[in-house]
Amino acid sequence: MHPNTDTHDLDFKAKHAIGFIEDGNKVKVSVIFKGRELAYKEHGKQLLEKFIEKLTEVAKIEYPIKFEGRAMHTILNSIKGNKK
Repeated sequence: MHPNTDTHDLDFKAKHAIGFIEDGNKVKVSVIFKGRELAYKEHGKQLLEKFIEKLTEVAKIEYPIKFEGRAMHTILNSIKGNKK
């Protein structure tokens, strides 16, 4: 995703992430910053927080939000644990 990702796209990606988590997989969510977008790191963090909020019923945060290089990441895992 990018810091200016639309809410419809966020919802679409969240639906797919829920499917992956229900299959027993972990989900890594990244916001990639290009050029001048680096000035809007707060927008990227808010986007990740919204994404995490949409998955609170099925997932928990395994790796907190961190900014590394030109990307901000977090890893989500199933609340129930892996089924594999």
